[in-house]
Amino acid sequence: MKPCHPTRPILILLILTLGLSLQPPVVLGQEIPSPEEFFGFEMGADRKLARWDKLVEYYNLLGEQSPRLQVVNMGPSTLDNPFLVLFISSPENLANLEALRGLNATLSDPRGVAEEDIKRAVTDGKAVVVQSFGLHSSEVAASQTAAELTYDMVTRQDEEMLRILDNTIAIMIPCFNPDGEIMVTDWYNETVGTEYEGAGLPWLYHHYIGHDNNRDAFMQNTIESVYGAKIMFQDWIPQAYIDHHQMGAYGARLYVPPYAEPIRPDGDPLVWREMAWYGAHIAYKEEEAGISGVVNAAIYSGWGHFGFHWITPFHNIAGMLTESASARLATPLYLHPDQLQGSRRGMPDYEEQTTFPNPWPGGWWRVRDIVVQQKIAALAALDIAARNRETVLRNMVLKARRQTERGANGKPAAFIIPAKQHDPLTMKKMVNVLLGQGIDVQESIGGIMHDGRMYESGSFVVSMAQPKRGVIRWLLGRTFYPDNDYTRFRDGNPIRPYDMSTDNVAEYMGVQVDPVDGEVDAALSRVNDRLQPAGQVAQGTHGYVLDGRLNDSFKAVNLLWDEGVSVRRADDQGGRLRPGDFIVPASAPEALVAEIARQTGVDFQALNVDPADESHAMRRPRIGMYQRYLGGNMDEGWTRLLLERFYFPYTTLKDDALKAGNLHTQYDVIILPADNMATMTGERPPGAGANFSSRRPEAYPPEYRSGFGKEGVDALKAFVENGGTLVTFAQAGELPIKKFGLPIRNVVDGVPAKEFWSPGSTLRMNFDTSNPLAYGMPEKGVGLFLQGNHVYQVIPSERNHQIERVATYVDRDILQSGWLLGEDVIAEKAAVVSVGHGQGRVVLIGFRAQHRVQTHGTFKLVFNALVRDGAEPMKAAR
Repeated sequence: MKPCHPTRPILILLILTLGLSLQPPVVLGQEIPSPEEFFGFEMGADRKLARWDKLVEYYNLLGEQSPRLQVVNMGPSTLDNPFLVLFISSPENLANLEALRGLNATLSDPRGVAEEDIKRAVTDGKAVVVQSFGLHSSEVAASQTAAELTYDMVTRQDEEMLRILDNTIAIMIPCFNPDGEIMVTDWYNETVGTEYEGAGLPWLYHHYIGHDNNRDAFMQNTIESVYGAKIMFQDWIPQAYIDHHQMGAYGARLYVPPYAEPIRPDGDPLVWREMAWYGAHIAYKEEEAGISGVVNAAIYSGWGHFGFHWITPFHNIAGMLTESASARLATPLYLHPDQLQGSRRGMPDYEEQTTFPNPWPGGWWRVRDIVVQQKIAALAALDIAARNRETVLRNMVLKARRQTERGANGKPAAFIIPAKQHDPLTMKKMVNVLLGQGIDVQESIGGIMHDGRMYESGSFVVSMAQPKRGVIRWLLGRTFYPDNDYTRFRDGNPIRPYDMSTDNVAEYMGVQVDPVDGEVDAALSRVNDRLQPAGQVAQGTHGYVLDGRLNDSFKAVNLLWDEGVSVRRADDQGGRLRPGDFIVPASAPEALVAEIARQTGVDFQALNVDPADESHAMRRPRIGMYQRYLGGNMDEGWTRLLLERFYFPYTTLKDDALKAGNLHTQYDVIILPADNMATMTGERPPGAGANFSSRRPEAYPPEYRSGFGKEGVDALKAFVENGGTLVTFAQAGELPIKKFGLPIRNVVDGVPAKEFWSPGSTLRMNFDTSNPLAYGMPEKGVGLFLQGNHVYQVIPSERNHQIERVATYVDRDILQSGWLLGEDVIAEKAAVVSVGHGQGRVVLIGFRAQHRVQTHGTFKLVFNALVRDGAEPMKAAR
């Protein structure tokens, strides 16, 4: 397994300033090779894709030859490919880039700045527009578009381009996922000319997270997201941002801003007007160029996931996306007129409407078509910003001031993050999430007395009186998704949100955050750098104790196991230790203990009592995790990332490894990430036709087909019966329930959406902390439930005693944040159960306890399931 790098330093290698005046004059448009000259084909040509390594070579060449371009290498990607950012502007602007960045910072946060300095920043500043390409690597056109767009911008000499260069700083991320661009290009070239031409990549096109890479802007779990956030949320807060994407093939040819309903409130109204303004100009320029099939205000709602283009409006950035209809990777696709259709949002039929006045009639659709319209859109955004530079800059100040005023005058006035937490290390990780957004966070120097409550020294305060008030509101404030005509079909059925119905990181991470009214009057110090707590070490006569409530204690235990140190775990017996605490012997090398404490932040506390009678010996689990092809499984990739973050070694198991059997001799625990049972087994559901799934195995070459069938099911069943632990997430639990005959029923299976609905909501539940599977958890908390997840009820049988209810939904008021219909369906039902089966057990985690490595508050449910082997045995029959 490849180790992840959560704290990899960001190396910004600027090709900058001093050399610019020394460069020889360039004859623009003659010495600089066009993409067609360099690559040997036009960008978007049928069945041709430029690979990232050659694109990097091309950008570096353009940077050497053109004074209009600076190429910045932010550092290595997840798989060690260069992550580039391009700065395109006039030579004069680029020579003064740092000064212009300072002016831009004044405009984005004018607090405490003299009015004359703000006026100077408006007069002398430049409109900053960030655009990104190639985030989703199967959407192949954008990375090609970026090359042609860059060439045009460094060579064109017309009035429009010179105005753009003089009045804007165009910052381009030419490929947000370099690793995936290489994967998809190589795969496509391998299949061109075969019957599998145009088939999707069999595995995830990001090493860990695939398509979910644009759901990572607020948590920044991947290094690519860290780079993007550093540009947009910290170093350069642009006035506008556009992320260029592709969508399905059978609708409009191009979606452009603004978004459709519903809106996510609490952004400054100007930012929503700006998105409509930019979008109208983009559509205008597309029509001017003869492009048909362009739609505004449809398909993509204003309430979406907190990826880059949907979180930016709350940074006071006009955050937008374009979505072009797709071909078959780089292979043309023919569409008949009667195949074209509308959208459930803002475009009920494929026919003329005010936001779709010129439908595309059908015919051949090519990647070249996408390149052309993406380039028009990108230049249109720059054109309108250049023509209206001072207006754009003045309104950046206005948005920042108005949001700050709303925060100062509204409720809550601030959020206090108490120092005293169930898991204080996770709380500090949450503070780092806020810092990654460029949010001002302050730490108390002494105690805080506010509204009759005392907070300890080291508590954190996040004031709402700051420009990024909107971001704070959604990351820390309780959320209720709208339930109205925009979010329901005409028949009353709910429309699924574009992603989650809440993005509250405090709830996800299990961190207590208190909304407070009124200004917090206390001695506070601004937090300028990421928090990196170092643990303390105090050796006792019997060794050390690690707090089992800390997620990072599992990391420390794994690092100890790496060095051959034995570890015990406290049980609920003697009462002198907390159940779930980890016990490290005094024989552990002092230098190793000190280094692990420093690295993890975990305190090694002195143990001065003999723990033998109230603890059990642990052994490191041998973990296997199922991985399929058919485009890969994002939940599997995220789970890999989680295991690596906490140093759990694991083995990837594909179909052949499962079907080979004898799994109990090789593994103690096997994980089935959230997935459809039919997709895992390859068995078509009864009555399903040949096209029951878009992930048909026959769409791929034989070596990339998945489905472990009855052989794999039997092998998993034998694994459990011979003493193994099978852990399932969400809908993957259907497999053992139905195939092993477990006496468990998923109570939400088949329930109509009008009667039960929870699309990405945090739900309140109780944890049985006396059960080893819930060691270290609080007695009450929340879990993240997505539509399609499971809720369990025990079917009465002679096996009742073999079933443990580990987590249970509360009896009423279940919703914490998001959208929930039909709470009575799940009230007091189980969220997590452990079922004894033969000599082993199946742990069914019905919700997304490890979702996108964001839900830190429920990670311990996963970790406990992995290390439980060797703990107290299952309850015996009486």
